[in-house]
Amino acid sequence: MKVLLYSGSLKIVNKSGIGQAVRQQEKSLKLLGIPYTMDSRDDFDIIHLNTIFPDSRIMSIMAKRKSKKVIYYAHSTMEDFKNSFRGSNLLAPIFKKWIIYCYNSADIVITPTEYSKMLLESYGLKRPIFSLSNGVDIDYFERNYDARKRFRDKYDLKEQEKVIISVGHYIERKGILDFVKIAEQMPEYQFYWFGYTNSHLVPHSVREIIENSLPNLHFPGYVNRNDLRDAYCGSDLFLFLTHEETEGIVLLEALASKIPVLIRDIPVYKDWLSDGETVYKGITIYDFKEKITQILEGILPDITKSGYRIAEQRDLKVIGRLLINIYDQ
Repeated sequence: MKVLLYSGSLKIVNKSGIGQAVRQQEKSLKLLGIPYTMDSRDDFDIIHLNTIFPDSRIMSIMAKRKSKKVIYYAHSTMEDFKNSFRGSNLLAPIFKKWIIYCYNSADIVITPTEYSKMLLESYGLKRPIFSLSNGVDIDYFERNYDARKRFRDKYDLKEQEKVIISVGHYIERKGILDFVKIAEQMPEYQFYWFGYTNSHLVPHSVREIIENSLPNLHFPGYVNRNDLRDAYCGSDLFLFLTHEETEGIVLLEALASKIPVLIRDIPVYKDWLSDGETVYKGITIYDFKEKITQILEGILPDITKSGYRIAEQRDLKVIGRLLINIYDQ
């Protein structure tokens, strides 16, 4: 059995969660010794498709003609397409029809959570849908002091300064507007947002806040994986205010780094992340501000060990074995 990890158009999404998902699929296959290729000219038995660009749809058609098995990873839904880029809400119904067309071209569809599986089933997809986490490399994101020191030194942060980070595109869906509001109202803490989106692709309201002049709010842009690991280890809280996700790889990375995590209470996290047990949750700006203070000042208990166990259950070695089971089916 040989797997083709199709990398066409990957450069477009290389700095997104989809790009990271492809890299993690590659590592899972390596860890389990499953032969794979990223060269579409090679022979293969199964093809993994991760994007919904036209070239992936063409590859699906070509693979089927050669009697190959097609797996489509459903990272995208209409719900998480909304409130992302300029015009996304207007295009959302068309986007939904397109992804249904793409996903129905597969033999099976894999999506990261039971929540995203439920959404796809509501679309009336005709293919079997499996729920399988994107996973996380827990060894790579292991918390260590040297990484913390590198982060603090790079951004000239004193040890006693409390640092709150988030990671994602500059899009409204990711909660960037609320992140900025909270930073503005909590000047005693330092806020860092890691990630980047071309300003021409986002609404004026988002462009405006990125160009802010708040002394405690920083937008370092996109950073490489090593620097992001240092940021997890060097900060004091991961604040994930996203309004909609299919899973959220950066959340798993934060849990693996044993950093306190505060998230928006949204349906995707209802069944596997418990408020006050593995993460903390909030709904309103007031909720978030109150819990930020309580977490950073040590009023709320440290639950990072419980959060880490969630990451352990989704380690790439575990996900790889579950993927083999899906291959067998």
